[in-house]
Amino acid sequence: MALVHVNYWSPALQKQSAMFVTLPDDVREPLPVVYQLHGLSDDHTMWQRRTSIERYAERYRLMVVMPDGGRGFYCDSDTTRGEQHLLDTIDFVDRVFPTRKDAGRGIGGLSMGGYGAMKLGLRHPERFTSVVAHSGCLDVAGDQELRNVPELSRLFAAGVPPGDDCFALARTFARRRGAKPALRFDCGVEDFLIGENRRFHAHLAKLGVAHEYAEHPGSHSWEYWDQHVDAALQFHCRWFDDAAKPIAKSKASAKRRASAR
Repeated sequence: MALVHVNYWSPALQKQSAMFVTLPDDVREPLPVVYQLHGLSDDHTMWQRRTSIERYAERYRLMVVMPDGGRGFYCDSDTTRGEQHLLDTIDFVDRVFPTRKDAGRGIGGLSMGGYGAMKLGLRHPERFTSVVAHSGCLDVAGDQELRNVPELSRLFAAGVPPGDDCFALARTFARRRGAKPALRFDCGVEDFLIGENRRFHAHLAKLGVAHEYAEHPGSHSWEYWDQHVDAALQFHCRWFDDAAKPIAKSKASAKRRASAR
């Protein structure tokens, strides 16, 4: 397994940024890719340093992209362009690396990154096949304790826009026609964010939005995230495989039609 440390220009941030990318040593075909977002106090190195994600990625022949998202909750505002930075990063990776463009892209994250993954998946469903959030800050509009986080108090001083509110985005997502990414999220029962994860689970259930939700022993810790990132990657792979079946069937049909001419 190769580990690539990439420094690149971010048009959104107007500065250099960085990411880690894992990919198999013997790449012979375009690969599915999972974008793994970090938490508030972390950077692009932490998934690699604190979990076995590289070993799991090798097992499933996945590219895993771990970008530096700063401390802006992957949102756009007057002071930060975190969401656009992530979208630009996806475009950059697709240009530079052998990624699968046909329904082979997932996004996941923890805490702030769990919120970022869920928000981006709901807001840009055409870009993702699957979404996973661990211990996500999923109720930035309703959880008053989160307002004590300086970045959030500045970011949402005038209120949380619907485009940054997972609950509001879920209502739009529920009405969407056509393909939607598969959703999964989990939280430790001793985690201070368990309440809002339960509320979001109930909200999705009420809307009739298909999803997987799980609670496990554990708190807001790397011990918890290391235990559950493997299941997250398995979830992504399951949906990548499902998405590939109709594409393969369509290509085979096109090949038969061409040979019959």
